[in-house]
Amino acid sequence: MNYRTLGRTGIKVSEIGLGSEAFVNQTVEYGIDLINAAIDAGVNYFDLYNPEPYVRDAFGRAMEGRREKFVMQAHLCSAWVDGQYKRTRNIDEVKPAFADLFARLQTDYIDVGMIHYVDEQKDFDEVFGGPVIEFAKEQKAAGRIKFIGMSTHNPRIGIQAVKSNVVDVIMFSVNPAYDIVPPNEDVDILFEKSTYELPDVLSSTDPERQELYSLCESQGVAMTVMKPYGGGALLKAEESPFGAAMTVNQCLHYCLTRPGVATVLAGAHDKEQLLQAVAYRDASDEEKDYAKLLSSCPAHPFTDKCMYCGHCAPCTVGIDITTVNKFADLCQAQGTVPETVREHYNALAVKAGACIGCGQCEARCPFEVKIVQHMQKAQELFGT
Repeated sequence: MNYRTLGRTGIKVSEIGLGSEAFVNQTVEYGIDLINAAIDAGVNYFDLYNPEPYVRDAFGRAMEGRREKFVMQAHLCSAWVDGQYKRTRNIDEVKPAFADLFARLQTDYIDVGMIHYVDEQKDFDEVFGGPVIEFAKEQKAAGRIKFIGMSTHNPRIGIQAVKSNVVDVIMFSVNPAYDIVPPNEDVDILFEKSTYELPDVLSSTDPERQELYSLCESQGVAMTVMKPYGGGALLKAEESPFGAAMTVNQCLHYCLTRPGVATVLAGAHDKEQLLQAVAYRDASDEEKDYAKLLSSCPAHPFTDKCMYCGHCAPCTVGIDITTVNKFADLCQAQGTVPETVREHYNALAVKAGACIGCGQCEARCPFEVKIVQHMQKAQELFGT
């Protein structure tokens, strides 16, 4: 397993993590078995949004005697009320649900206390202007939450959370299909194939999604990925909005090449699917490569936008073109050059100004990016 740093938290996390949807309507023993398989495969990052008592019990029993092997991203505002899951902002429901979480996990701290599922502006204002965020801060001050996170499908809400300086981790839905859809408060549209027939759907990453990725990268706010397969639709040609099927490795690699991403919570419903995701580590560059499919798919082919795929390499004079483009995109999305980005750029062995305009990189780029122009703009931006 490969490990990455979870942004400014400094925690080392497996680049493939495990969500908890697979545990629903299963036994505690089933859950423990799946968690054990994940631990054996090197997974250490787990998302627990579920309020179902038996799911929490499974994690509690699995963590017994080895808490240090788990980096837990567990959710506030997810409650079990009258035998049903409920997303709540009622602090009188939030507090007992959180207490139940600790009791069932048999732990005295959560690594990331994730404020659950904030997609609407009204909801964001209520959460960040009311008792929920104050409760989260209190729990952090008491050491019961090490870091505060928030989950969302709406990049506009994610941007506000990052700028709040309260949130250290954003859980966000990332995949090439969602990336071309403008922000919307209704998450359900992301799953509807008709959405991708609308006139404002792009053939490159939506600017506000790009801004969120860039802002997370520059501010050290880690992004943890949900829905990397688009609910499974991207793995089936007949369901994919691109009209072509991606592989598990392609989906994971796409997510892991986005700025700010620390770990992808793969959708695994059994050990076989889990191990298929974990096998990403040993996949060849060819097996991971999403560029050819996304640049030539029947619908919504990505064009004239760097997708960080690396096909431009090797550069004649040794420029790391993908990294230069990533740094330039960070600045463009924010309308400024953050000092941290400038420092990272200055640390590059060869700067954009070394470009001789030979065009060999452009001939290799599957997305028809005008790379020479991009290098010129990067030189102007960074001064070298």
